[in-house]
Amino acid sequence: MEAVFVAALLRSDESKGMTDEADLSAEQPGAGASPRVPRADGDGGRPGGDPRTPGARPQEAVGLTTLTRRRDFLAANGGRRAPMPGFVLLVRPRNDGNPAMRVGFTVTKKIGNAVTRNRMKRRLRALARELLPEAGVRGADHVLIGRDGGRERDFALLRTEMGKALRKVAR
Repeated sequence: MEAVFVAALLRSDESKGMTDEADLSAEQPGAGASPRVPRADGDGGRPGGDPRTPGARPQEAVGLTTLTRRRDFLAANGGRRAPMPGFVLLVRPRNDGNPAMRVGFTVTKKIGNAVTRNRMKRRLRALARELLPEAGVRGADHVLIGRDGGRERDFALLRTEMGKALRKVAR
């Protein structure tokens, strides 16, 4: 009677389309086997010998350090100010004997959404990388505040204004 019952169960599984389940292997892959299949094109992803550290920034490559603390931005607000149509430049000497220049960037929400603000900060960073090493004030904090006029302003015009602002605060 039990053999008939087992045979009936097997036939009922076959009618449901589960015929191959009894043949599946329950064996797990070995410890050395990779759980992922390599790509057909042989791309191994990111190269293992990336010379840049994850935190390296382009400003650091030219001797500029980025301001990150709020108190540094607030302190720079008490220094010299050079307003231009595309940005405002604040410069405050640190008087700590260190000749390194530090730079900070800020763009308020009045300028636009995050995409617009980030685009403006990228443009300000490019200006700082280009002009601050030669024309910046040694041993000072520089803060660039993006203005609404700098959003669509020509980059060459921004560069000219940055040179003018640096000369103004260096006096």
